[in-house]
Amino acid sequence: MTAAGLLAASPLVLGAAVFALGLLVGSFLNVVIYRLPRMMDRAWREHCAEVLGQPPAVETTPYNLVTPRSACPACNAPIRAWQNIPLASYLWLRGRCAACAARISPRYPLVELLTAIASAAVAWRFGLSWETAAALVFTWALIAASGIDLDRQLLPDTITLPLLWLGLILSLGHDALGGAVLFIEPRDSLIGAVAGYLSLWSVYQLFKLATGREGMGHGDFKLLAAIGAWLGWRMLPLVVLTSALVGALVGIALILFAGRGRQVPIPFGPYLAAAGWVALLWGEPIVSAYLRLSGLG
Repeated sequence: MTAAGLLAASPLVLGAAVFALGLLVGSFLNVVIYRLPRMMDRAWREHCAEVLGQPPAVETTPYNLVTPRSACPACNAPIRAWQNIPLASYLWLRGRCAACAARISPRYPLVELLTAIASAAVAWRFGLSWETAAALVFTWALIAASGIDLDRQLLPDTITLPLLWLGLILSLGHDALGGAVLFIEPRDSLIGAVAGYLSLWSVYQLFKLATGREGMGHGDFKLLAAIGAWLGWRMLPLVVLTSALVGALVGIALILFAGRGRQVPIPFGPYLAAAGWVALLWGEPIVSAYLRLSGLG
């Protein structure tokens, strides 16, 4: 039996293989979450200097997702290959730098583990199919965007806009690749993108008109537009209601139990991303069950 045949015949083998792949991708997503905002900061400073006619900052060292090598933020010691094995190295080193014993944030293994589990769940849901390949890209982009939003309260266009366009492009493969969830009809994808953007944009404008303050960032509009492009407009009510409910509960809990100020903004992107991912895997059964229980189905 070929490798592809084995993966297709055994969901357990497929899940294990995708879990291992997810660990590797999660390690890379940690790099994206940490470096992409810093790359954007550098680009913004260079652009501002150019607009103001000032000499550019002298930053000759390349800084991107590949260069320089990963290093300990405390002592700047390069991280060797054996120290960078997803999840295993963190456990082996007991969460500390091998050179200076500084504590390593548990966020790194958590992102790796989350990516691996979410990837395996996608493979279990869709099997060996084009839907799995597309859903993995969708999942990984949501994790990267959520991590950056939690760190910086920023949803980069370099993630949300390509995700939006990719969802629209994949809908063109509806007739050839149309699956149970993804590769929806282009019409549904386009309406989903427009409705996703305008729904949050309208809430933003009404809130600003009523209070004079901004209630959310523009990146949230683009992220929901991307989710709508991938899943279609029918999933948007589920995504919006779920993310708003969870976000409100978490916000109240932070105020009551963590002493967080009411005026301190809470990133909304992770809740949108989580709700979008839930809708990806179980949206249809959830909506069908709701309609059946409410007597509308």
